[in-house]
Amino acid sequence: MQNHEIDYKIFGEEMQYVEVELDPQETAIGEPGSFMMMDDGVQMQTIFSDGSGQNNSILDKLFSAGKRLLVGENLFVTAYTNVAPQGKRHVSFAAPYPGKIIPLDLNALGGKIICQKDAFLCAAKGVSISIEFQKRLGAGLFGGEGFIMEKLEGDGMAFMHAGGHITERVLQPGEILKVDTGCIVGFTGGVRYDIEFIGGIKNTLFGGEGVFFALLQGPGTVWIQTLPISRLARRILAYATVKQKGEGSILGPLGRLLDGDNSF
Repeated sequence: MQNHEIDYKIFGEEMQYVEVELDPQETAIGEPGSFMMMDDGVQMQTIFSDGSGQNNSILDKLFSAGKRLLVGENLFVTAYTNVAPQGKRHVSFAAPYPGKIIPLDLNALGGKIICQKDAFLCAAKGVSISIEFQKRLGAGLFGGEGFIMEKLEGDGMAFMHAGGHITERVLQPGEILKVDTGCIVGFTGGVRYDIEFIGGIKNTLFGGEGVFFALLQGPGTVWIQTLPISRLARRILAYATVKQKGEGSILGPLGRLLDGDNSF
């Protein structure tokens, strides 16, 4: 294998974290802000790009970093290496919002995963984090993630995070799954991605489900989330910006005061 081999455990239910076990001189990489805790003997180092090509030229590293910027990721990642003289050490990475952490054995999944922006949480050192351009204009314009999605490549372990409950579907050759564009977490490299117009004036104007479906055609594996972070953010924003009327209570402000809300 080209990537470092790491073991892991996932803890928690709604707010999960993944604990990665490192043998001496093994390294895991994580997105800035995902770190939770680590054992003594683990060395933390910020590295340029994704760490998959540390022997590459400066130009190659700049190009790789530029691709990470296009998918909304940071120029740098943090590497965690077990530098203890002997024994295993652990480092943990926490999910950024309620949902599930998805472990991905890239070696068993064809070496390539296409996923939504910001889905990447952490990985074994050597996993490449890059971009995937949508080849079809319609899918790029209306597919919910724009022209660019994130691409994870390698033969080691990587971890994605998504909101709510996660469903994994294995599609047979030619099998098609229609999905809300925001609910796609990721899919293996062999899955064909396209969009389809929902159709019908009433469906388009009043259906509340957008204008397009995402079409995922097998063969391959897809991961679907029940609560995209964008949908959660819209609900929170709508609740925060609309003046509440006592939540239907005839007591109005008095009812909110009794509930412990002192804002009027």
